[in-house]
Amino acid sequence: MFDMAGTTVRDNDEVLFCFAAACKQEGLMVEDKRLNALMGVSKLEVFQILWREVLGKEIEEQTIATKAHQSFLAFRKILEDYYRSHPVVATEGALEVFEWLRQRDIKVALNTGFYRIVTNIILNKLGWLAGLNPQYMGGTGTIIDFSIASDEVPLGRPEPFMIQKAMAMFGLTDPKQVLKVGDTPVDLAEGRNAGCAASLAVVNGTHTRAELEVLDHDGLLGSIRELPEWLEQHGLI
Repeated sequence: MFDMAGTTVRDNDEVLFCFAAACKQEGLMVEDKRLNALMGVSKLEVFQILWREVLGKEIEEQTIATKAHQSFLAFRKILEDYYRSHPVVATEGALEVFEWLRQRDIKVALNTGFYRIVTNIILNKLGWLAGLNPQYMGGTGTIIDFSIASDEVPLGRPEPFMIQKAMAMFGLTDPKQVLKVGDTPVDLAEGRNAGCAASLAVVNGTHTRAELEVLDHDGLLGSIRELPEWLEQHGLI
């Protein structure tokens, strides 16, 4: 189970830029450092968290929910316009690693803090949407085997629901048959919460090695390209 932006899809701070633009538009004063710390979290949940931090716990939840929804709509427009008008590129080595895994009959699934509309814009630009069925399952000739977005489960990362839904789609019951690879703290936590065999992070995404090495993890990779070697070294292939 791979994350998308920052792990398998090159991240040039697009999401951070779009978040900052939406926050400014909505009058939500938040530092970029705080926004970056929330990368990987479901985008609607990010605005719920931020408005709760700004307005305080005494504010009614309905007020938080209303402001978060309004901010999320502003963010959606900015984000969708951005991805529709800019190129999208896979991270270096991602396609080679996908192929290496699939040659060994290991399924390649993607999950994300994005919602489905943006997920599909990105997948389509990469050519990874081709051949997926209406449930976003792949097969012979597809680049990936499954895609799931944060708005297709009750809660996004760090909750384990996306991984659990993917397992159900593949008929898996043992999370030790799943390995999670991401680039954010919530990616690592998601893997742990799901009980995966390992929870790994790349350090060339949205977070640095120094930021990630203090967290609970099973390994940090310079990039996704290092995954096959890690799997072989740890006897998982």
